[in-house]
Amino acid sequence: MTLFGMSSSTAPRRSPSNKTELPRGRHVAGKLSAVRLSRESEAGIMSPIDVKIEDGIATVCINRPERKNALSVAATNGLTDAWEKIEADDSVRVAILTSADCGVFSAGLDLKEATQIARDEGVDILTKMRDPFHETMRACKKPIIAAMTGSLMAGGMMLTLNCDLRVGLKGTKVGITEVKIGRGSPWASPALSMLPQPILMEIVLTGDLMPIERLHEYGFTNYIEDTPDAVRARAFDLAKRIASAAPLSVVAAKGGVRATMDLGCAGGLKEGKRLHEVVYASNDAIEGPKAFAEKRAPVWTGT
Repeated sequence: MTLFGMSSSTAPRRSPSNKTELPRGRHVAGKLSAVRLSRESEAGIMSPIDVKIEDGIATVCINRPERKNALSVAATNGLTDAWEKIEADDSVRVAILTSADCGVFSAGLDLKEATQIARDEGVDILTKMRDPFHETMRACKKPIIAAMTGSLMAGGMMLTLNCDLRVGLKGTKVGITEVKIGRGSPWASPALSMLPQPILMEIVLTGDLMPIERLHEYGFTNYIEDTPDAVRARAFDLAKRIASAAPLSVVAAKGGVRATMDLGCAGGLKEGKRLHEVVYASNDAIEGPKAFAEKRAPVWTGT
């Protein structure tokens, strides 16, 4: 078992440019490693973020059930560390984001901690976070699946918008509640490609929570399940299917769709073709058709 440290004092890393390079290196099926990002920080405080990596699947868990999995400074910085480590680990093919069961996937910003920091230090809580808008997560080249085992609001919604696939829990609610507490949601813009404009406007302008079943009707979630365990099981099944696919093709496929979201159809098509150049020139592009012709499972190397 390998342990990654979770120091919140690490300097921020720049987000990748539009000319994103694909991860290189061998990706041999069946590689197994276990990682827990829960070591004591330099301040001696246990990190609220747990990560396990097994068979190419990284499971990231927000572990603050006593605070409805709210995003404290330590939790937010821990998530940034986790996405950086996952991005750099060639054994990881796909990630799942989930949280400890408490009825709430994430309540968003830890408002109690925000109040204490403002009172004691005279600064906004966002200034204490390395990446307050979770842009490191959004820039991750590897697919991320949200296993939403409870209701989510505010920053909890921000995390799910940065995911590529979403599995929700029946009977829960979803919303962007910032207008009710005098905060902001500049990170909500990508939701316009996931929800109809009037629905998104209702969410951000009223701050009200909507039943997840309503958002599922608009295509916001891939699946909704009856229990938290079923949510995680569905997410894991999706992750296994992604992890078994050709790694370079998966990264390029996500990159192409994301580029279209950011750049529009014409720009996204151009960027998607650029991203796929390494795919067509790879050994895996030869292995796939060869394995099909030989009626066997392909052995992907990621090269």
